[in-house]
Amino acid sequence: MLPSDLLINRVRGESLEPRRLVLNRGNRAIATDLITIFQRHVGKTLGELDTQLRELEGEETDFKIKRGLAHLLKAEAFSQFEQVSPLEPQELRQRLFALATQTVPIPQNANRTLATLSDRLSTELEREVPATEILQGLYADLKENRILTRFDAPEPDALLHRYNLSQVQGIFYKATHIRINAHRNDPGEYKLLFRYLKLFGLMTYIEGDADHGFTLTIDGPASLFSSSTRYGTDIAKLIPALLHVTKWSLEAALQWRDSYSRTPKSCRFTLDSACDLVSHYPPGKPYDSQVEAAFADRWNRLKTDWALEREVDLLPIPGSVMIPDFRLVHPDGRSVLLEIVGYWRPDYLRKKFSQVRQAENTNLVLAVSERLNLEKAGVRLQDVPVPIVWFKGKLDPQAVLGVLETFE
Repeated sequence: MLPSDLLINRVRGESLEPRRLVLNRGNRAIATDLITIFQRHVGKTLGELDTQLRELEGEETDFKIKRGLAHLLKAEAFSQFEQVSPLEPQELRQRLFALATQTVPIPQNANRTLATLSDRLSTELEREVPATEILQGLYADLKENRILTRFDAPEPDALLHRYNLSQVQGIFYKATHIRINAHRNDPGEYKLLFRYLKLFGLMTYIEGDADHGFTLTIDGPASLFSSSTRYGTDIAKLIPALLHVTKWSLEAALQWRDSYSRTPKSCRFTLDSACDLVSHYPPGKPYDSQVEAAFADRWNRLKTDWALEREVDLLPIPGSVMIPDFRLVHPDGRSVLLEIVGYWRPDYLRKKFSQVRQAENTNLVLAVSERLNLEKAGVRLQDVPVPIVWFKGKLDPQAVLGVLETFE
């Protein structure tokens, strides 16, 4: 996504409109030039790359667009910048400077000192460490000296699509609340959307059902007692997931700062499924955590008649829906839902355990991390109506299996 200083938008009446680039020859040429620069700088420093990018910007009025596109190309989705040094730079500097103090500080001795350290490191690391590598690694811990070691070049159109999506996502940094109407769609699309809501921990009130559609009201970062940048970016991350839903509409109330007077003002933003934005999220079902992914992997290696399923039905409860992480099905017809509760904020924990009570589903098992401070969150274990499996780092499939066998 883009930082606030690279967002381009304008206010028309009470509506805010983000800048979106047309996929034409001129914009494709800009995207192609930037992609080419990154390709040519693989193996070079971030500082060298930035110098070339500034030269491309020149004094043209579209510098902010080029800077925004370059910012996206620097993201992990496309680029990897690494610290390249034979030792940790601080240790390397100490070793080199310690050797330098043993000789007279004249230019001729500098090469001898480098050669001495090169020989020692080559012996210690059991590979050749040339003097050039030592010089490169001396200050490799500075940001501008990180090396571009990988660049997965996108197609120019894909980069422009990502830019347009990022401009829209930036709108939600200053939202007070968002209302999404997800009209009647394929149930699988709802499940994917709700999984992303859960993944990003968004405070959402949900009304409706899968037959008629859902209305989602999300508290925005500007509605909190103190505006949360992280929460704002979490809401922005939801938009690519929403694009996988076939039919929807959205309206957001914003607290925006006027670019001229610098005074805050209220405005609105609307978007719907005909927006032509392109999602870069895969249409598959995301795991909410590494705990879930690891559990699924370990369960699949377990010898048991219980089959693990991820496609779980929505459990409607007042003001929300609950989507358990897994369903475990036995050939004899038994079916048990599994919900994993890992590390989350106290308000999330209160909501989660309240959902469990309201769901009134007896075929449910909770797997709860021992690291959670449930008492601080106001959760009373004696009020939890379903079995609990406790875990520390990883959820043990055998412990879950033991509880499953108690279900008739």
